[in-house]
Amino acid sequence: MRKEIRLEELGPPVSHYTDAVRFGDLLFISGIVATDSAGNVIGKGDVVAQARRVFENMGKILATEGCGFKDVLKVTVFLRNMEHRALINPVRQGIFGDTRPASTLVEIAKLVDPDMLIEIEAVAGVPS
Repeated sequence: MRKEIRLEELGPPVSHYTDAVRFGDLLFISGIVATDSAGNVIGKGDVVAQARRVFENMGKILATEGCGFKDVLKVTVFLRNMEHRALINPVRQGIFGDTRPASTLVEIAKLVDPDMLIEIEAVAGVPS
């Protein structure tokens, strides 16, 4: 069964999508950015602050389905500057601890808002 998940506290969608879709025991999380509930970018010019906010927002989505970061199977990270990888890696390590999800990292030219420096999407396994 397919279930769409939308959290108003993550801000309004900028297009035709939902924050996540659960299908069976899989949770597909849309690209998460560093915004507040009004859609304002948090941490302008600070990729570490933005990474923290992205994971905070992702954690809220995971929690709706009884998941945590230990349940994340795969992440795709979109960075505006590949040199920021070294800055966000400690944030990732702090979030995931000993858990190591499969991961893809891509440098991109821009995101939907010019103040956004990072976006992360994920797939999680929902515990039984």
